Amino acid sequence: MKDVYAHLHPSARAVVEESADTRIRRIRTDRWIGYARAQSALSAIEDLLSFPKRMRMPNIVLVGPTNNGKTMIVERFRRAHTPTEADTTPDGVAVVPVLNVQMPAGADERRLFGAILEALGLPGPGGERAVAARQDAAIRLMRATQVQLLILDELHNVLSGTRDQQRRVLNLLRWIGNELQIPIVAVGTAEALRALQSDEQLANRFEPFPLPPWRAGDEYRRLLLTLEAILPLRNPSEFTEPLVASKILSASEGILGEILTIITRAAVRAIETRTESITARIVDETAFIPPSERRRVAV
Repeated sequence: MKDVYAHLHPSARAVVEESADTRIRRIRTDRWIGYARAQSALSAIEDLLSFPKRMRMPNIVLVGPTNNGKTMIVERFRRAHTPTEADTTPDGVAVVPVLNVQMPAGADERRLFGAILEALGLPGPGGERAVAARQDAAIRLMRATQVQLLILDELHNVLSGTRDQQRRVLNLLRWIGNELQIPIVAVGTAEALRALQSDEQLANRFEPFPLPPWRAGDEYRRLLLTLEAILPLRNPSEFTEPLVASKILSASEGILGEILTIITRAAVRAIETRTESITARIVDETAFIPPSERRRVAV
């Protein structure tokens, strides 16, 4: 079997003779794709985590288009640094080395500290006037749980607030980093980066780490071959054919999440039609609508 399915990773070979339904479920399951830029981002975040405490901690902002793998990277990092449960520590307090918080929509100080408390498993004090109480509780709990790095995902949500709210929340990022002497990883779109850069002090503190759309080239070809190896299709796909690769890249507009969606649909179609290979025809049969065209679809 090893020679017959030489195009597959051993994990995919183990299920390639399973039923169509079993393989389709596997294809549709989320999985980590360790491409070079993602590995570089993980290494950059790991460097922050090991950085000694000082008055001005380094920070980075992962910036790129929506659905281009940013959240996948920070979630992968968080899972590599899982919390220690309270019932296994000497003082009965959980240890949370990496805290991943999603910036709430219409973010203001109250919602931000509420999101931090919720991520730590503690509901915030109620009432519209509870900003100071939430802030105090959040900082005390982050200290108690020994948070070493804060991830703020969906940072562009701050832009849905008023200009005054945006300014106050961005100032809080600087204050939290200073108060706890921990690095911050912000995650968002180009709009989030522009919001950070609107504040001179924040612009100097957050180093951009871009995750741009994919382009044709060696790294893109390696991505396709990596995906081929983990999809339990019984025949090699035609990812090395320029027509197939360009069809996928064009339809996805270079966005990683869209590339994965196209290939997932094509792999399912390949099993359902017993083609067992992703070809140009199979890609066409997915009838995938590019992201920019979806906004113009008539209803």
